[in-house]
Amino acid sequence: VQLQASGGGLVQAGGSLEVSCVASGGTFSRYAWGWFRQAPGKEREFVAAFSRSGRSSDYAPSVKDRFTISRDSSKNTVTLQMTNLKPEDTAVYYCATDRREWLSWYYIPRSQGEYEYWGQGTQVTVSS
Repeated sequence: VQLQASGGGLVQAGGSLEVSCVASGGTFSRYAWGWFRQAPGKEREFVAAFSRSGRSSDYAPSVKDRFTISRDSSKNTVTLQMTNLKPEDTAVYYCATDRREWLSWYYIPRSQGEYEYWGQGTQVTVSS
């Protein structure tokens, strides 16, 4: 499985941005997916994820009601739509997939160690 992230950039506070992750080499629709981010000098943290079914999702409290994770199985793409961006959202954003097909269709993996494959990251910078 290979993941290619894209869509980062520079945006002013209050603006919106979308980052995407295109997957290849696997059965995309059977896996759970997540987004993480790492700000300078900080550890990588959970942002959002959804279950294998795609019907259950979860968000970090800091982004809830501002970010939306979604997928397009026909395009093997997972997207993170970000609105009302804040300077503290500045980070490198990583997509990741959990290929454990024995998990419940509704389980949402939230820890980094649960994810096997990672994209290369895309920079999001929010100016004040």
